[in-house]
Formats: sequence, structure tokens, C-alpha cells
Amino acid sequence: MKKYITFGSPSIGKEEIKAVTKCLKSGWIGTGPLVKKFEKKFSDYSKSKFAIAVGSCTAALHLSLNSINLSKNDEVIVPAMTFCSTVNSIIHSGYKPVLADVNLKTMNIDPEEIEKKITKKTKALVVVHFAGRPCDMNKIMKIVEKHNLILIEDCAHAIETSYKGKKCGTFGLYGCFSFYVTKNLVTAEGGMILSNSKQKVDPIKQRALHGMSKDAWKRFSDKGYKHYDIIDAGFKYNMTDIQAAMGLEQLKKINKHSNKRNKIWNEYQEFFKDYDISTPAKIEKNTKHAKHLYTILIDKKKIGIDRDHFMMKLHDKGVGTGVHYRSIPSHTFYKKKFNWKETDYKNSCLIGDQTVSLPLSPNLSSRDMDKIFSSIEKIIKN
Repeated sequence: MKKYITFGSPSIGKEEIKAVTKCLKSGWIGTGPLVKKFEKKFSDYSKSKFAIAVGSCTAALHLSLNSINLSKNDEVIVPAMTFCSTVNSIIHSGYKPVLADVNLKTMNIDPEEIEKKITKKTKALVVVHFAGRPCDMNKIMKIVEKHNLILIEDCAHAIETSYKGKKCGTFGLYGCFSFYVTKNLVTAEGGMILSNSKQKVDPIKQRALHGMSKDAWKRFSDKGYKHYDIIDAGFKYNMTDIQAAMGLEQLKKINKHSNKRNKIWNEYQEFFKDYDISTPAKIEKNTKHAKHLYTILIDKKKIGIDRDHFMMKLHDKGVGTGVHYRSIPSHTFYKKKFNWKETDYKNSCLIGDQTVSLPLSPNLSSRDMDKIFSSIEKIIKN
């Protein structure tokens, strides 16, 4: 096969390779000074007081939800169209997830649907800034204040995202980020928790590493061994210096990569003007869209081919795609566990059945884009 365009291919340069190599040669590859430096740099970038580097966004979500200490079966509202980890983190924390449908155009949680799902047991809300588009935070913050809810932001897609000049991830009690291999900032695996509450941050940091009073760097550094105490039943959710070495270099390139994503996004928008295919909604004023995903909806009635066959044909032509996401109520586990019905979440399920994420990596060349466009054109016209 000629060059295959891998979906979500990370842009890794010589700077990241050099930084990781230096870390490996240093003799310290676990959680240490580079993690601390990465936390500081990311908190500065995000205009947040505190940051905790962890092993994944899933870990960030679980730690955040675990820390709010709700009663068993208290309700947490979450969008019906998101990745499973958003919902699973609620379940693993002992709470009851309650789904709210999304807006068909923005694909973000619909504030009106949030209001419909609030009961006396509702204690928290998890919003997802889908594809990098900020949620309607004015309306959401009014709901949060009205009902005295704890707000957690799933910012897995939203590293660069802002709403009316304020960085997403800083509206709620916690903001949870992903540095997975396909994300806008890559550490292979990894995540970050932002918070402006020191009272909340210190216990989470300890809980992220077994509940220990001292991490490995504080125990084994050149200052000499220090005893530790277990002060909580924690988890193994820490980030390593190898990951942080990559993250520090990636953060330096965030604007450069963002500009490339923006260019590719605009090329897609121009191309799809000639086709009866739903493309991302217009970006709202006074917001910054992270352009993490470029999603289209494939309606068989309009173009004569369904989503899965469209993806298969693109694959055959050497173009990788993704699905973000099948709706939560369409999955077997959640149907059985909560008796959720797809017909109750029409927008989420329509999106889940029709959505395709096209390649949007800073690695894409003009030749790659020409190949993507010509492949789509041939599939639709045939």
C-alpha cells in the first residue's frame, strides 16, 4: 500500500527525542523534577493556580470525582455523547451517572437538557468541550450556581480552548486534560488536573500516588532518603519524567501546531461547501476552538452511503478515520446497567451513528490533503 494516512498521527520532532534521551541518560525516569516543571508550565499556560500531572485524563477524571466525596448513588449529570471514561469515572467513584442529550449542531451538552435532568439527588455536573469547542459556559455556570452543583470540566479535546477570554478547565472545581497520542499535546499517555483550590489539590496529589506523603523524588533524590507515610488509600496514577520531557517540548510548539490545525480545518470547510454533508458548526464569537477533531456527519439518504462503508472505502484508499463517538446509551454495558434507551437521546444517537472524524494532524502535508479530498470525492461520486 502507498503511504497510509494514519488518523491522529502525533507530530514528534527531534526536540522531543533529544529531551527524552536526556531524561533516560539522567538515571531518573520516574516522577521527578521534570514532572514538577511540566505542571508549572502547564498551569501558567492555562492561567490556573495549580496543576497535577497524572497518567491519563481518565485518571484525572477519576481523582477529581473521587475527591468530591458525594454519597453513594448521588447523581452526576454527563453528556450522552462522550468517551466511555467520562461515564466510567463517575461509576467507579460510586455515583450515579445521569445522561443529558447534546446540541445537534455544537455536539456539546445542551444546557436545556441539563435542567431537565436535575433532581434532589443531583450534586455534580461533568461537561465535555467536544472536539475542542467550548460549551456554552454562561448558561452552564448559571445552572451550576442556581442548583449549587460541583462542576468538573472534561478538557480532553480542549487544551487551547477558551470561552470569552477564560481558559476552559478553569471554570469548574477541576479541569481534566489528556495528552494521549492523538491529542493536540502528546506525551504518549498522560493527563493533567487543573484547580484553583489548594485545599483540594494537595490531597489529590497524594491520592494519585498510593496516598503516600512523599513521592519517589522526595524519597530518593540526592538530598538523601526520607521515610514516607500512607495517609490515604490512593491509586497509581502518576506521570513520569519521560512523559513530562515530551510534554515540555510539545507545549513549546502548541501555537505552531494550532496554526497548522487551523489551516487544515479551513481547507476542509472550503472543500465540503460543494457537498451535502454536515460539517462542524460555525465557531462562536469570543471563543477559541482547539480544532482537535474535524467531524462530519454521513447521512446515507443524502449521499447514498452509510458511515461505516464510507470509512471502509477511505481506509481502502489509504486514509485513516475515527469515530468520536458512538453514543453512551448505544453500548451494551450501559444498556444493561442503567436501562438507557437510545430513543431518549436522539441527538447523541444520531451523531453516534453518522459521525466520522477526518485526519487533522499537524503532520499532514499538501499532498496528504489532496489525497484525502480526491478519495472522498471518488467515494461520493461513485
